[in-house]
Amino acid sequence: MVLKSKENIIGAWAFLVGVVLAVMVGVFTTLIKIPYLVTYSKQIYGLLVLIGIVVGSFIKVEGEENHTFLIAGALLVIVSKFGRESVSGSLIGLGLGDVVSSIFGALLILFIPATIIVALKTVFSIAKV
Repeated sequence: MVLKSKENIIGAWAFLVGVVLAVMVGVFTTLIKIPYLVTYSKQIYGLLVLIGIVVGSFIKVEGEENHTFLIAGALLVIVSKFGRESVSGSLIGLGLGDVVSSIFGALLILFIPATIIVALKTVFSIAKV
């Protein structure tokens, strides 16, 4: 998927900002408990949903890139969901289980809206007669 064209600049930057924000939220709400982030976590997760909507709306994927994005998005959602559940028990001795689980949860919140919007755009493009 090529994200360097000018029509993808908003989607590409939103994607980058969303992933960085998701990782930061995961780390700073569990490992380095910053009270400000813990207090405003609902608003930050809402911001991640909005960024996911922006990514899904503004990213221009067509043809084979569309299928690649949908497969990658679906795999990210599935792996993040199952990884979130299984990793907390396996890394609990290291103290990293909650951190990884929180990062996966934040990534889920980012990728679910983006994947749904791209999937809906694909269905509507297929339905055109």
